[in-house]
Amino acid sequence: MSTKRYVCTDKQITPPKTIKEGALIFLYSPGDNNLIGPFTALSDGAEKLDAGAWAMDVNPHIPSEDLTVTWENLHIIQNAREQLPFLAESTICRLSTSQTQLILDLLKQSEPYLNAKAQ
Repeated sequence: MSTKRYVCTDKQITPPKTIKEGALIFLYSPGDNNLIGPFTALSDGAEKLDAGAWAMDVNPHIPSEDLTVTWENLHIIQNAREQLPFLAESTICRLSTSQTQLILDLLKQSEPYLNAKAQ
């Protein structure tokens, strides 16, 4: 998280054309089943995304320019698939308007990320 760079999945993919500057971004870790956000894209996404932040084969010594984000007041939804069953489809990179709104509503009600991290 300290580099503020994320990608869509743990495989190289062609990103959806909707990753544009100002887009809302959520970080979901299938292994932990936690969703963190909201983030805001500060740039358009790259044409080809590199392997994701959660992939085991990522080389942390090579900087990525895939997507730069910023954030304020991050919150975490723990056990996210229970409340957001559409997350079970790990290849999704694009959410519908109603899915995005549901995530935002749940994040408002959830624990601040910094509190959860401190535990």
